[in-house]
Amino acid sequence: MNQGTEVNTATDLTKPSLAGLTRAQMGDALTSMGVDAKSLKMRVGQLWHWIYVRGAINFSDMTNVSKALRESLEHHFTLTRPTISSEQISKDGTRKWLLRLPSKGAYDKGAEIEVVYIPESDRGTLCVSSQVGCTLTCTFCHTGTQKLVRNLEPSEIVAQVLVARDALGDYQGRPETDKREGARLISNIVFMGMGEPLYNFENVRDAIHVMTDQEGLQLSRRKITVSTSGVVPQIEALGLEANTMLAISLHATNDALRDELVPLNRKYNIKMLLDACRNYPGLSNARRITFEYVMLKGVNDSLAEARALVRLLSGIPAKINLIPFNPWPGSKYVCSEWDQIEAFSDYVFSAGYSSPVRTPRGRDILAACGQLKSETEKMRARARLMLEDTALLEQNSVNGLD
Repeated sequence: MNQGTEVNTATDLTKPSLAGLTRAQMGDALTSMGVDAKSLKMRVGQLWHWIYVRGAINFSDMTNVSKALRESLEHHFTLTRPTISSEQISKDGTRKWLLRLPSKGAYDKGAEIEVVYIPESDRGTLCVSSQVGCTLTCTFCHTGTQKLVRNLEPSEIVAQVLVARDALGDYQGRPETDKREGARLISNIVFMGMGEPLYNFENVRDAIHVMTDQEGLQLSRRKITVSTSGVVPQIEALGLEANTMLAISLHATNDALRDELVPLNRKYNIKMLLDACRNYPGLSNARRITFEYVMLKGVNDSLAEARALVRLLSGIPAKINLIPFNPWPGSKYVCSEWDQIEAFSDYVFSAGYSSPVRTPRGRDILAACGQLKSETEKMRARARLMLEDTALLEQNSVNGLD
């Protein structure tokens, strides 16, 4: 079923939300309202459990917190998440949420981001965004056609997980979760949504620390993958400070083609990128790097390119993830023929590399890889057209042409 629904959530913009904060930020928030240093760690721990384990949306639910503190929390803060502007459900079960973030003032009236949930038999993967828009201009990617608005804060990244768990009932103590005997619907996180994560490194790192806190959301670092188009200077830091799995958006085996497909290559070429990969902290056969390779008909899908790819990655513990191109309006590319994709995969596999072909998910709701783009620009364009039409009608009326 392909459906779109409008979801309205009342939001108190006069008070900050505690949902999504790091431990340090939560401590600062409690200190600001007068919680003393002696009890601060305990109080942070209580809130941490209620927000990230139980998914509390009201302070009144926090039964082991004193009534006086709950009333004070209610006065100073909220537990508000970003608003779900719309939800679309693909015929394959993939869900895409368009989230509106709280206003940040006159120049930011509430930006929009997209989040995608992909259910599978053995896992549930949430694809999160790290920026509003994208600073890169990869020519095969729909998101890259939307200009960068701003980086997301750690709380806004974590809040995407909270919104998804709210929508799925994926919290301890919730009736829906209890029926599943505690099985988690969201087990994996991929930073493959809107934005380039390593251009927002510190905020992404801090969000990952919240996601992997074992007294909270309890996600495994080995089930979090950060995908980059090749911001070479931050790759080592990602391994040292976040210790997640790494994915590289590669898509070409030579600089000339990659310069076209991934313009960032003009700054950090393939040699620089692969040198950084070989030195990625913790790299081993058990912690391989995933190289993403979108299959574009007549562009990068020949067997000669397959041979070049195998030579290029020699010596790097790697998995090569072949991605059938997901079409979007206005794209100049076409997906490779299925027979060609299989031949490419077979060659790479015979050379000793795992080379799964990613099953396209959510194509019918533009939720597949490379298709994400918020509706903000489209809405603004429609609004401009409506204003222009109104002005024309008024002018015609004045001139007696209606």
